[in-house]
Amino acid sequence: MTKEKTLRHVQQEVDDYIGQFKEGYFSPLAMMARLTEELGELAREVNHYYGEKPKKTTETEKSMEEEIGDVLFVLTCLANSLDISLEEAHDRVMHKFNTRDKDRWTKKEGK
Repeated sequence: MTKEKTLRHVQQEVDDYIGQFKEGYFSPLAMMARLTEELGELAREVNHYYGEKPKKTTETEKSMEEEIGDVLFVLTCLANSLDISLEEAHDRVMHKFNTRDKDRWTKKEGK
């Protein structure tokens, strides 16, 4: 049975991985460039799967799961390097959506 990972666990796992290298985390600016690169790769996969642009026969098969994982890894590195808790960041944004935007969308019956 696999234990569920919290965002705290994800951040610790990434920190343990990065901590084994002398170079450590890249600078925030370099990580933003990496994050942009990874988002571009995810966008390309989404476009191939849902859009009108088929893959070239020479392109390797990548999954959206893999690309989302790459985005999550780099985002976690950025958060770790800035000493930001992803759990706290998530709680803050959910509070914002549940207060500021609570009546913005049409709710389903009983919700």
